[in-house]
Amino acid sequence: MAEENNLLMMLLWLGELTLASWVLSYGAEHLSMRYGAKFVGRTLLSVATTLPEIAIVVYAAAAGSYGTAIGAGLGSNLLMMTLGLAIMLIVATTRLSKAPLKGIDVSTFKLDKIFLLITAVVSAALFLDGYDYIDGFVFAGMFAAYLVMALWEMKNEKKKAKNEVKSAGSHEVVAVETHTVSGRQMTKAALAFAAGTAGIFIGAEPFIHSLQGFSLDSGVSVIVLAVIISPIAGEMPEKISMILLARKGAAGASIAVANVLGSKILNNTLLLAVAVFGAMYHGGFFAHIDANPLLEYQMILVTVMTIGAVAMMFKKEIGLKIGIILAVLYAVSLVIQFLLPQDLTLH
Repeated sequence: MAEENNLLMMLLWLGELTLASWVLSYGAEHLSMRYGAKFVGRTLLSVATTLPEIAIVVYAAAAGSYGTAIGAGLGSNLLMMTLGLAIMLIVATTRLSKAPLKGIDVSTFKLDKIFLLITAVVSAALFLDGYDYIDGFVFAGMFAAYLVMALWEMKNEKKKAKNEVKSAGSHEVVAVETHTVSGRQMTKAALAFAAGTAGIFIGAEPFIHSLQGFSLDSGVSVIVLAVIISPIAGEMPEKISMILLARKGAAGASIAVANVLGSKILNNTLLLAVAVFGAMYHGGFFAHIDANPLLEYQMILVTVMTIGAVAMMFKKEIGLKIGIILAVLYAVSLVIQFLLPQDLTLH
């Protein structure tokens, strides 16, 4: 009976998350008309889809479960930089998309890729002796720097677009641009984005709990729950939003790529910052998050996989072939995790 109840609740909350993600993707797509696909994907959408995870990390760290807080961010990065990105590429470049692409142009995400590599390496290096309040401020500073970079690039792109319109002397283009960012449409997009964000925030936690409850009732091992089911459940809102955007063609795929890169940079900066600050709330200003063997192994694995995935993106386009390779990398990472020390009591 308990297993059936958990299954029913899991399906109900999955439906709620799917609807909320559809509304969120609609809002993101239309907000990008004014603010640009990269800015919306790397900031607004990344924060919105990661809100439930941020809340879980804050709660875990504030309760003293430091390992769980750090492990949540590591699992998310590993999953989305391999399987998540692979699914998005497969959807965007096959008949699963409404407008299949031969490849997705990632040449304009150079700064994001460099920033992701830097934050991945820095977060791993700082973890050698654990995290403390200094590291928390470093992570917060890196996140602020990323936001400043995103704002700067957005303003430059808008300025460049205006100059191109002026040089072309096309009044018709100006009229179209004004229509696409009308106040009524932007208000509708903003409300949809807010509603989708709220829906994801409300539905994520009960979905995760019901899935974990169903897994345990079904006799799934703790290892499978920790390394496969929990990360997939925690990233469900982001994956659904990403798939829905990838199905919409080039513009949606561009937002989805920005979302993947932006959310993983967010995990390496803001998510770790709130984990440290949550630990400070629990244990005082000089609280220290120690590095245990399991988390050290996970940090190395995630960093290596992130570097490998980003390295494949340093070309003009990525397509189905890269998607398949990333899916294989996820399978390899699962095998490696099963071979790691299985002390999964992350406190």
